[in-house]
Amino acid sequence: MTERWHIEVDQDACIGSGMCVGSAPDAFRRGVVGAAEPIAAETDPSDPVLDAAESCPVEAITIRSRASGELIFPPVD
Repeated sequence: MTERWHIEVDQDACIGSGMCVGSAPDAFRRGVVGAAEPIAAETDPSDPVLDAAESCPVEAITIRSRASGELIFPPVD
């Protein structure tokens, strides 16, 4: 089975900086209200998607393993 990631953007936390859209334009877009949203809820693991999550100034992006539900980002402190 190929690993897949489930990505979510917390619409209440997102400030619409666009950093994720710039880092991973194939995975994120600006929604109607200006907040980012994933283009698809599920994606192949990729450095650009992880970079986008890491670059979010308010950590509004969550990435989980689709198969196991394991949290990939943000890291647990």
